[in-house]
Amino acid sequence: MNAPAQAPHYLEPRPLYGIGTVARLTGLKPDTLRVWERRYGLGASYKSASGRRLFTQSDLEHLQLITALVGDGVRIGEIASSDRKTLELLVSNRGSRMAKAIPTPKSRVVFVGAELCQWLDGHQGCLSGISAFLSRMPLANAVDALDVDEQADMLVVHCPSVSMTNINAMDTLATRLGAKRTLVLYQLCNQRWIEEIEGRGMTALEYPPESARLAFELGRVAIDHEAKQGEINLGELMQAKPRIYDNSTLMAASKLKSLLDCECPKHITDLIKTLSEFENYSTACSVENWHEAAVHSCIYAYTAQARYLMEKALQAALEGRGEELSKIIRAPH
Repeated sequence: MNAPAQAPHYLEPRPLYGIGTVARLTGLKPDTLRVWERRYGLGASYKSASGRRLFTQSDLEHLQLITALVGDGVRIGEIASSDRKTLELLVSNRGSRMAKAIPTPKSRVVFVGAELCQWLDGHQGCLSGISAFLSRMPLANAVDALDVDEQADMLVVHCPSVSMTNINAMDTLATRLGAKRTLVLYQLCNQRWIEEIEGRGMTALEYPPESARLAFELGRVAIDHEAKQGEINLGELMQAKPRIYDNSTLMAASKLKSLLDCECPKHITDLIKTLSEFENYSTACSVENWHEAAVHSCIYAYTAQARYLMEKALQAALEGRGEELSKIIRAPH
């Protein structure tokens, strides 16, 4: 395809589409797509290891813009060699009736690590809603190979064994790519390194990640990318909510005689425990496709939000009772 920029050979784009899927998403017939490829070079830009030609997300969006203009009376030969910005300008100049024809840019996420990329090959539902780029090289090689031209909204790195050298390398790579979020997937990591990672504004999760939890983290960067200031604060919803109370504190709170003349605090602690258990359960559900990943990501986000709000309610009910609560926790069982 002429117009869309190509990812370097060491970055594999995802998702990838066959001609049948592209035909369905553009409303064109496969035969029309083949003619456009022969005459104008508007074909699939990615070639798999097996030699199969596949369409990237950029290819698809480029074709969607061309299809919208052709459908509005523009001759294909006049726009076939145009780049995306030119096509978007042509669409926008045709008035509000065609505004929806301009695809919303997806957040760019770079994944680093051969084992992680192999895992993603079997869990592509997690990549719903983003433009993913897979680098199957080790972190040290990626730091040398990837440069400022490969800008990203988020960096996800598989780091089997965490060290200060690796943390510095991830920091360097994230800065070079302009990534606002960095997710570190570790296998061997002590608390000191986790605190160092989080102190630098990164997120640390154990590898392999739960599919729904990874979809949730990727959903956060997608919302950051798409949401505008002043609109519905979905970003706040998608912020991870750490637990305020652990299970032992909840058990103690349920035994504390309430200042309220009711059983509300006890019922609140039961709700928090149930929501916490379901929060963990939702991350362990298997994800087979993009729809399931999106659904589980929402379930996780809403459950975490509900649990956090109920913990805030419990805080209000227990206000001024910290010393009594501590005595119950310390008491022998």
